[in-house]
Amino acid sequence: MVGSKVGRRGRAAVVVATLALAGGCSEATPSSSGSASAPSSASTVGGPAAVRLTVASTVATGIEVPWGLAFLPDKSALVAERDSGKVKRIAGRQVSDVGTVDGVKSSSEGGLLGLAVDPAYPGKPYIYAYYSGGDDNRIARITYQDGTLSDQQVILDGIPKAAIHNGGRLRFGPDGFLYAGTGDGSDRPNSQDDNSLGGKILRITTDGKAAPGNPDGRVWITKGHRNVQGLAFDGNQLYAAEFGQNTWDELNVITPGSNYGWPAAEGISELDGMTDPIAQWHTADASPSGIAFAQGHVFMASLRGERLWAIPVADGKRIGEPQAFFTNKYGRLRTVEAAPDGSLWVTTSNTDGRGQPHDGDDRILRVTISS
Repeated sequence: MVGSKVGRRGRAAVVVATLALAGGCSEATPSSSGSASAPSSASTVGGPAAVRLTVASTVATGIEVPWGLAFLPDKSALVAERDSGKVKRIAGRQVSDVGTVDGVKSSSEGGLLGLAVDPAYPGKPYIYAYYSGGDDNRIARITYQDGTLSDQQVILDGIPKAAIHNGGRLRFGPDGFLYAGTGDGSDRPNSQDDNSLGGKILRITTDGKAAPGNPDGRVWITKGHRNVQGLAFDGNQLYAAEFGQNTWDELNVITPGSNYGWPAAEGISELDGMTDPIAQWHTADASPSGIAFAQGHVFMASLRGERLWAIPVADGKRIGEPQAFFTNKYGRLRTVEAAPDGSLWVTTSNTDGRGQPHDGDDRILRVTISS
């Protein structure tokens, strides 16, 4: 089971203090919000485990609103195009279409969203897709063999859908179960409604059933979320990134059975019965989507903030100040995934109707990590 309980008031006090002292990367200037600008190509993160990030190459260009990204055992990757519903395979520098997910209805934040590959692939030749349909968001299991998608089966439906706040990230945990982040579907009460799948983190089997050990046998393990688009594991510990409304975006440590506060809480609120984030950002500095864990850090792609955040963590706690990379260099950043070679793949999201596309957008960047 994921997570470990963290003291609410103790955690909040630490976060407030460290964010107030947050400094910039080398050649960066810290702001009063705790964010920092950063050099465009590479910079050094201070703190307990210093790392250096460099954009080493561009893996692919001309992808239309890339969203989900998942690696196959052969080290190629599948990427979802939000609006077209297409899935593309990237092998080396070659990009090819492998099929289209049926029933995708795109909107300003909806469409073909998260992707995940079955942990037993290719013995179980399935991928999983989170997508917006006509009336709801749903999760489908799709056969992927011989470079082609086929036999799409919806395993879970009824997730609230709207033009915004659809959640959408998928991630298999080390326990072999599938985790999904959902949004409140632009209807705030969904997040606290035990009978709604909106504003939750789900934990399900590959047949779409509640995973064994879920609190009260439900398909969800946490509630009180506004819009979860980032999920990442460090061992058994799950982290989640969440969009705030107007004030605070969040990075949360996920403990099954916990309530993360929305709509009563946004950011660190110290409300009884609510779990506070381990880090928060003004929405102009983040608006976080995908996250990935590597080398002691949660890396967080930011849309409005147009930067990649690195947050040092250990044992479900933040152990240093968040630092920013590539600020305003590549535009909106949607997804970050740890690649098999130890690098990070980062997707831009400048063709999503809210960005300013550069030549070649949208693109996938390969980012190397070094000390």
